[in-house]
Amino acid sequence: MVKSKGKTIVVKIGGSTLGSHDTTLDDLVALQKKGVLPVVVHGGGNKITEWLKKMGVATTFVRGMRVTDAATLEVVIAVLAGLVNKELVAAIMSRGGKAMGLSGVDGGLIQAKVENPELGYVGQVVKVNPEPVKAVLNDGYIPVIAPCGFRVAGGDSDPVTLLNINGDVVASEIAGALKAERLIFLTDVPGVRDSKGKFLPKLSAAEAKDLIASGVIVGGMIPKIEACLKALSRVPSTQIIDGRSAGALLSAIESNTGGTKIER
Repeated sequence: MVKSKGKTIVVKIGGSTLGSHDTTLDDLVALQKKGVLPVVVHGGGNKITEWLKKMGVATTFVRGMRVTDAATLEVVIAVLAGLVNKELVAAIMSRGGKAMGLSGVDGGLIQAKVENPELGYVGQVVKVNPEPVKAVLNDGYIPVIAPCGFRVAGGDSDPVTLLNINGDVVASEIAGALKAERLIFLTDVPGVRDSKGKFLPKLSAAEAKDLIASGVIVGGMIPKIEACLKALSRVPSTQIIDGRSAGALLSAIESNTGGTKIER
């Protein structure tokens, strides 16, 4: 019997881990059939960049973060909540699973405000309403969630009501709101390494913070670690695993192995 049967597991899938050799979607279907309750949050940065080019929309970055102006926002929402989300739902169902697509806008799941005007329509999560996710789970489906949000009314007259939100942040916030048993990030690296390149199978919250502060953890791993740390107030266990490895997600849940675990 699977230890996590009947338990909610939030899984963040990045676009870089969904290749031709990974088994993530097969693992999700297998877990669902074993009684685990997976909740999927997905990214899609590469696909967004591809479509921005097709649409002739210029992309600018500030400190490595994509500036989301009104034209970019339209493409981001269309690609994330449309194409990427529905491709994932269809792929899960084609493997015999049951899935339903959602975005952070649906049912007021993710309420947000503009995080930094310099970045445009990029959101900071203000409130999570987990009821839409719970309803989908209760009906026997895997919720597949696109990371965008509903903009709460502010003090300006800007009519834009949608915001682009970092997928790692959304996964962390949803895991916390659901009081999930686990939060798992699928990446394209084996896990976290120390300053000498040694792989670290387990970290405490304090150790993870020290690795960020000392500059050992850099780039795209920082928001994942920070998302893990944020979730730990309500989620007992977080894990960063290599989503490219066959059976990685199944192994992480069934045998509690793989990648780097960050726990309270």
